[in-house]
Amino acid sequence: MNRKSPQNLLLWMTFIMSLVFSVWQVLLNNFVIERAQFTGVEIGILQSLREVPGFLAFTAIFVLLLIREQSFALLSLAVLSIGVAITGYYPQVLGLYITTVLMSVGFHYFETVNQSLTLQWVDKKDTAGFLGKALAWRSAAALSGYASIWVVMTWLKLDYVWMYALIGCLGLVMVLTITLYFPRFDVGEVQHKKIILRKKYWLFYLLTFFSGARRQIFMVFAGFMMVEKFGYSVSEITALFLINYVFNLLFAPAIGRFIGRIGERRALTIEYIGLIIIFVSYAWVQQPEIAAALYVIDHLLFAMAIAIKTYFQKIADGKDIAATMSVSFTINHIAAVVIPVLLGLLWLHSPQAVFYIGAGFAVCSLCLARNIPNAPTQGNEVNWSWPQKT
Repeated sequence: MNRKSPQNLLLWMTFIMSLVFSVWQVLLNNFVIERAQFTGVEIGILQSLREVPGFLAFTAIFVLLLIREQSFALLSLAVLSIGVAITGYYPQVLGLYITTVLMSVGFHYFETVNQSLTLQWVDKKDTAGFLGKALAWRSAAALSGYASIWVVMTWLKLDYVWMYALIGCLGLVMVLTITLYFPRFDVGEVQHKKIILRKKYWLFYLLTFFSGARRQIFMVFAGFMMVEKFGYSVSEITALFLINYVFNLLFAPAIGRFIGRIGERRALTIEYIGLIIIFVSYAWVQQPEIAAALYVIDHLLFAMAIAIKTYFQKIADGKDIAATMSVSFTINHIAAVVIPVLLGLLWLHSPQAVFYIGAGFAVCSLCLARNIPNAPTQGNEVNWSWPQKT
C-alpha cells in the first residue's frame, strides 16, 4: 500500500482518535471522584451530555456545506485533542461538563466523517478486511494509551493535569503531522449536502438502531454486572479491557477478511445467534470466570458489526454515503439516550430481565439480518419488503 494513500490516512486518524479518547475514558471515573467530588448524579449528567453530540451527528452534513470531508475529519480530531488536553485544568462540575462536550463534539463528528470516507475511499471488495485492520489499529492505540498512563502517572508520578495535557498535545501534534504529510484526496462522487432518509435503506437503519441498543447493554450493564454481582476490582476490570483489546488486535483483521468471504448475511447471523446465547447466559451466570469469558466473547463479536457498514456500501448510491452516515450515527445514538435510563430502572427490580431484553434485541436483529440478500447491490437491497402501492 502506498504510504501516502487515503487508506493509510484513515488508519492514522483512527489511531490518533483511539489513543487520545482511551486515555480520557480510562481516567474519567477516578478523576471526577478524586478531584471534582462527583456523585452518581453528576456522573450521570456528564455521561448524558457526552452522548448528545452523537445524537446530533446528523448536523455534520451542514458543516460539509462549508468544508471538505477530509479537512472536517482532521479538524474534529483537533477538537477532540484540545478537549482532552484542557480537561485536567477544570476539575469542577461545570468545567468538566464543558470539556466533555467539547471532546465529544470532536469525537462524534470524527466518527461520522471517518465512516463516510472509509466507504468512499476503500473498494467494496476490500472494505470488510480494511475495517478489521482499522479495529486492530484502534486496539493498538488504546493499549499505547494505557501504557502512557503507566509511564506518566505511575513511573513519573505526575498528576492528572499532566496526563491529560500531554496526551491531548500529542494528539494535536500528530494531527498537524498527518495534515502536512498526506495530500488532499478526492472522493469518488460529490456528496449530497442535505439530510437523506431513503425507503430503500430501511433495513440498514433498523440494523443500525439495534446495533446501538446492543452496544448500550454491553457498555452499561455487562460491565456493571461484573462489579455488582461478582465484585470485580478496578484492576480486574482493567485486565478485562486489556484482554479485549489484545483479542481485537490479534483477531479483528482475520474477522474482517472472514466477513468478506462469507458475506454480510451469514456474518450477522453468526453474530446475533452468538449474542442471544451470551445475553441469556449473562442472566444466569453464577461463576465470575465464566462471566469474564462471556464478556470477552461479547466484545469480540463487535467486530462482526463491520458487516452492517459493508452491506450499506454495497446497496448505496455513492452520492448518499456522507448524508446517510450522519443520519445513521444519530439513529445509533437514539438507544444511547433512552436505554440506559429505562433499563437502569428495570435493573433495580430484575437484572435478569435486562439481559432477556438484550436477547430480544438480538432476536430482532437476527430476523433483520436474514433479510439481507446473499449478494446485496443497488436494486437488490432486501429479500422481502412491503408490497408497493399500485
